[in-house]
Amino acid sequence: MIDNRIKAVKNFVRAGSFVADVGADHGYLAIELVQSGRASKVIATEKNIGPFEALSKNISGFNQIEARLGDGLHIISAGEVDSICIAGMGGALIQKILDDAPEVVQAARQLILQPMNGVKKIRTWLAENNWVIADEDLAEASGIIYEIICAEKNPAPKTFKRDASPLKQKFLRQRLEKLQRVLDEMSKSPSASSSEKFSALQAEIDALSRLC
Repeated sequence: MIDNRIKAVKNFVRAGSFVADVGADHGYLAIELVQSGRASKVIATEKNIGPFEALSKNISGFNQIEARLGDGLHIISAGEVDSICIAGMGGALIQKILDDAPEVVQAARQLILQPMNGVKKIRTWLAENNWVIADEDLAEASGIIYEIICAEKNPAPKTFKRDASPLKQKFLRQRLEKLQRVLDEMSKSPSASSSEKFSALQAEIDALSRLC
C-alpha cells in the first residue's frame, strides 16, 4: 500500500507519537502509522476537497486518525502534535508550510521531511531555525532515490541511516551525473562559467567524485 519512500518516513516516527500528516493524500501513511503503533493519534490534513473526501473515506475505520480540511498546519493548534510529517512536496512549499505556522512547529519535537526537490533549501531552513538533523535515510521509489530528513531540537549523536544504506553509492552517482549536466550547460556561457555558482558547483562535483 505504501512505497519505500513513505515507509522511510514512517520509520522515523517515535512509537506512540501524536502526528501531523500534512498533505495526507489517501491517508496511507496515517493508516500505517496507527497500525504499526508508531502513532497514538494522527491528524491528517488535505487542502483540496477531492483528496479530502478520499482521505476521509479511507480512514473511516480508524478512530485514532482525524481528517481535517485546510491548508498546511493552519488547522492544527500548537501542542496538538509532537511529530510533523511532510512528504511528497517541493522544498519551497515545505518551507512555506513550516514558516506559516511557527507556533505549531516550535511546539513539536520532531520534523520528518521528504522533499521532492530543493533539499538544500530545507537543510538551510532547519539550521536557521535551530533544528538539528538527527538522522537521514535514502529510499528508492519508481527508480528515483529520495532523501528523508528527521530533525529534532536536541538529538543524541548517532550514525545516520543513510550512511549504511545500500542506496548511498547509487544516490551519489545519480547526483553527480545531475550536477555534471548542469555544469556542462553552464560552461557554454562565459558569464555563467565565471560565476560564483559555477565555482561552488565545481567544488561540489569534486567532493562527490571523491566519494563515488
